[in-house]
Amino acid sequence: MSPHVTAIHLAPGSRLPTRSVPSVQAEAGRGLVGDRYHGTRHRHVSVQSLTDLAAAAADLGQPIEPGSTRRNLTIDTGRLPTRPGERIWIGDVELEVVRMAAPCRLLDDWIAEGARRAMHARGGTIFRLLGSGTIRVGDEVRLTTEEAAA
Repeated sequence: MSPHVTAIHLAPGSRLPTRSVPSVQAEAGRGLVGDRYHGTRHRHVSVQSLTDLAAAAADLGQPIEPGSTRRNLTIDTGRLPTRPGERIWIGDVELEVVRMAAPCRLLDDWIAEGARRAMHARGGTIFRLLGSGTIRVGDEVRLTTEEAAA
């Protein structure tokens, strides 16, 4: 069974709260319209997995809400690709891995003491947008590597 988008979060600026939205417009080479990183050169979209959030929550000893990590997209299951150049498709939008995402240094303040440590190596992946279109909660995510599908 393919992963699906379960949440979309945007933050209009640095240190501003994220807001949950049902869909977002993705612009190739620009990012997600309405997000603080829209218009940046490479950091267009951050994606995390509920699988990793559950593991981090178990280590932390309390739930971690998807929006509290400040990642844009949350998928329900699966391992995200992390090697630069690997690609995924969300709906009809193609994305390319830039790098692994490091947990924000403010997670201990926003979630709980130890949240940043619990999110280590579970912070998701940063992608650049190669295609444009609308990304919606419920969209299928097509992973392109065997490692990602495991």
